[in-house]
Amino acid sequence: MALALLAAGVLAALWVLVVAPLRNPNRLRLGPQRHVVTSIPILGVHTRLTDEVEQAKIQRTLEMVRQMGAAWDVEYFPWNYVQRDSPTEWDWAHTDLVIDHAQRQGLKVIARLDAVPRWARPKNTADTYLDPSHYVDYARYVAAFVQRYRGKIVACVIWNEPNLAYEWGYRQPDPAAYAQLLKLSYAAAKQANPQVQVLAAPLAPTTEQSPAALEDTIYLQRLYAAGAAPFFDGLAAHSYGWQNPPDQAAAVGVVNFQRVTLLRQVMVANGDAAKQVYVTETGWNDFPRWIRAVSPAEQVTYSVRAVQLAERWPWLAALCFWEFRLPNVTHTYNDSWSLVRTDFSPTPLYLALQRLAKPGG
Repeated sequence: MALALLAAGVLAALWVLVVAPLRNPNRLRLGPQRHVVTSIPILGVHTRLTDEVEQAKIQRTLEMVRQMGAAWDVEYFPWNYVQRDSPTEWDWAHTDLVIDHAQRQGLKVIARLDAVPRWARPKNTADTYLDPSHYVDYARYVAAFVQRYRGKIVACVIWNEPNLAYEWGYRQPDPAAYAQLLKLSYAAAKQANPQVQVLAAPLAPTTEQSPAALEDTIYLQRLYAAGAAPFFDGLAAHSYGWQNPPDQAAAVGVVNFQRVTLLRQVMVANGDAAKQVYVTETGWNDFPRWIRAVSPAEQVTYSVRAVQLAERWPWLAALCFWEFRLPNVTHTYNDSWSLVRTDFSPTPLYLALQRLAKPGG
């Protein structure tokens, strides 16, 4: 009888450890609480876990972020994933996985929130099309998100690159309309979670002025003119270098790493010097057949130098590299931003940033 009971106990334990996880591989299984050790507090990455379905890979990705010495993690949480079918249905399963694992690794999360569900936009429109009649629905999503993850996220980003027609529903960029969206979202977020930092959308670094795009500095100035200043706590920004080295000075007609300092000048000129900038995307690409690419050696040296330069900017809260890892190989230039390959092997860029941050040292 004793042996039978022992055998039954062993089988039950094996079922819990082996069979049950196989039946539900995404049942939340968190490891021990970790903390980021880094000599560069501004260093961060933009992960792409939106379409990563396996919990083990989500956990491994965020472990490697911490092990690199990155304190910040930017992640995209599409509205049309959480409220896919109706304004009354919510699916938080995947966002729970990502947020809880990021918190367990000790990362400071910046949540990018956009992508319109079908029920909230006209037929035959892109998921970047948000009509003013649904601004309240989007603001409700923002409020629900920051309330659910109170204490687990640091900031939320309201939309992405609205100075591009592509990101504004294939409509001409409209700073005044975005200011209204920002105002409603800010009020909703602060009511739900007063501690969360609400960031104005990062603008695509561009010198273009056309129906397809509006120069980032001009867009930001018009945003201030539309009365948006009280409705964001900080400015998100994208700061790509393209083929230019990070030491190249900022200039109105040039897109380079230091172009973000021009946005900072607009903030200061409008009395917003107290607010910080959060670079949520930056980096260089080494794809050999892309016109904006650099060599593999330049990708590493430019990135390291960019971090060293950015550390001197007291107004910069975070410098996050795009992108940490893709779930699948695309066989395009998009693969060549990555710090970690799909199989989780680190690139030379990952190792260089890890040495720079000196985690554990």
